[in-house]
Amino acid sequence: MTVAEAQTPAPRMPRVTLIDTLRGVALIAMATYHFTWDLEFFGYVDPGTATQGFFKAYARAIASSFLFLAGVSLVLAHFPKIRWQSFWKRFGMVAGAAAAISIATLIAFPSEWIYFGILHNIALSSLIGLAFLRLSPLLTGAVVLLVVVAMIVDYSLFPGVLDSALFNARYLSWLGLAEIPPRSNDYVPLFPWIAALLAGVTVGRIALSRKWLPRLAAVQTEPNLLSRAGRHSLIIYLVHQPVLIALVYLFSLVHPAPPPDPRIGYVRSCEAGCTGQGNDAGLCQKFCGCTADKLIAQSLMTPLQSGAIAPQDDRVQSLAEQCSIEAQ
Repeated sequence: MTVAEAQTPAPRMPRVTLIDTLRGVALIAMATYHFTWDLEFFGYVDPGTATQGFFKAYARAIASSFLFLAGVSLVLAHFPKIRWQSFWKRFGMVAGAAAAISIATLIAFPSEWIYFGILHNIALSSLIGLAFLRLSPLLTGAVVLLVVVAMIVDYSLFPGVLDSALFNARYLSWLGLAEIPPRSNDYVPLFPWIAALLAGVTVGRIALSRKWLPRLAAVQTEPNLLSRAGRHSLIIYLVHQPVLIALVYLFSLVHPAPPPDPRIGYVRSCEAGCTGQGNDAGLCQKFCGCTADKLIAQSLMTPLQSGAIAPQDDRVQSLAEQCSIEAQ
């Protein structure tokens, strides 16, 4: 090999417009979810709507899609040779945007600010993902499967078996192993979400080895509105929510929402968390109704829901212990 050949840069992968379009679809889905969150925040839908049931699964699917596409893009941009200048430029943009969101939400929502949301995860997971680019896709896929199995065990078979109070502090809860992570309006911890990005890395590597890129590129040869949005997903992510909040706020000035019933929102959230830990639905219903009534009777419901007091507060824990006994 000559010196000239050794210095020849690795050819860049062709841009697959379809991936930009899929990212644009994910942006639309994200905007619809955030709009639902905004309606809940201003009181137009029941408390807990955006964080339970269908919308909870919807939010997780959206976050997974962004991370998966980030993993695929990581392969297309940096395999077989990492383009460090390009990577650090993109990493700095995403990490900087994540920091900006943390600062803005700390000011606007000090009790529920975003300390590790989707952008934080994309930045860190992309950095970790570099270590998997040259590994066998079978090995990366095995890591993904291991994380998924661990998630199923921790969430369903043996709830909380991997969690520890040692990780409850904000500076450690981003790992995803906290028993009770600090409240946040967007919480996408490293575990288990890194599995989505590594799944994208796995699929991207397989697509390259099987020479699927030309066929994928042929699926969509011309850009459209969604693909153009997908190419500028970061700026759209940063701008869309302030715009949506402003629109709902302006509407609320003309047609205010009725005052919410704090008990309904608390009970719904409590029952979802209780049953999610594998407890009997009837038992959860009794327990949550009991704690709601006692919190209201002792004027603790509003401070708890606003974040003025934490769930770990001794008064809240005492009421929970009483209701746990009464619900048996």
